[in-house]
Amino acid sequence: MKPRLVFRLMLDDAIALGPGKVQLLEAIRETGSIAAAGRSMDMSYKRAWHLVDTMNRCFKNALVETSKGGAHGGGAQLTPLADEVIQLYRQLETRARAATEADRVKLSRTLKPDG
Repeated sequence: MKPRLVFRLMLDDAIALGPGKVQLLEAIRETGSIAAAGRSMDMSYKRAWHLVDTMNRCFKNALVETSKGGAHGGGAQLTPLADEVIQLYRQLETRARAATEADRVKLSRTLKPDG
């Protein structure tokens, strides 16, 4: 097992953005649906909706816009801000991991091999 760093953007006590939320946004982009995105991540619709709601409340503008169901079905789509947020988060991950790799390796040596 290789230890890894996980990056979360906190806003007070709320996790505004983290790896799972970014993955959910990417899944919504792919599926056009909060429910389908949640299912693809083995997550209930309620949990997926809660995560989307938290993100939408934490950012100045919504990251996900929804349309109600009906005869033609509903759906969800990312806003341009969500695309920007995903890109910035992925850049942050890449840069932070590169900057901290030597210390992560040293710290990893202090951990038990079996976790």
